[in-house]
Amino acid sequence: MRPNPIADAIEFLTGSSLFYVFILLVAASLIIAGINLSRDPGQRNIKDISIFVLRFFIGCMWWQQSLWKLPPTYTDHADGSGGLRYWVDRMVDGAAFQLQSDFVHYVVQPYFLAFAPIVYATEVFIGASLMTGTAVRLSGLLGAAMAMNLWLGLYHSRGEWPWTYFFLIVIQLMFALQRAGRSLGGDALIARSLEKATEKNDLRSRILALIT
Repeated sequence: MRPNPIADAIEFLTGSSLFYVFILLVAASLIIAGINLSRDPGQRNIKDISIFVLRFFIGCMWWQQSLWKLPPTYTDHADGSGGLRYWVDRMVDGAAFQLQSDFVHYVVQPYFLAFAPIVYATEVFIGASLMTGTAVRLSGLLGAAMAMNLWLGLYHSRGEWPWTYFFLIVIQLMFALQRAGRSLGGDALIARSLEKATEKNDLRSRILALIT
């Protein structure tokens, strides 16, 4: 079958061992959006609905990218080949700066299994955050940092178009700056609860306000 967006989407939805987790995230995203629509008439507009849709699909992209670096090997195959390790190896020759190349070669590669869980967990967090619209300012900045690492790390890699990762940096920063989670997301619910809170200057409230 010729690859196409419909076939790829079906394979993505049904081919993963974490299919039910993805369904739960989709359900949570729709429930949160529904609560916002029912409680806040100010979000019943094209802008907020559009931001919700765009944020959701970028979140799906991050979730999908985590599926080919699953533990315990964090690669495509049981023998530990392919997957995240393959792309880490490509950064040695593809990095824009020698400092990054040396760091990957002398630090990341020898201790791959120490860095791989961090990469995997971060991508899962970004995907879940964007899909549900929760802590989007934090996930936006994390996503921009991850994309910047790929932009510079694969800058000279054959077959890669550096602008792809640069565009992802821009998208992630826009989500963070625009507080995209406050458009039919969990951040909107958190923001309303903070507005009603009596102790607005406590550490918890300040942290929540910062990441949402």
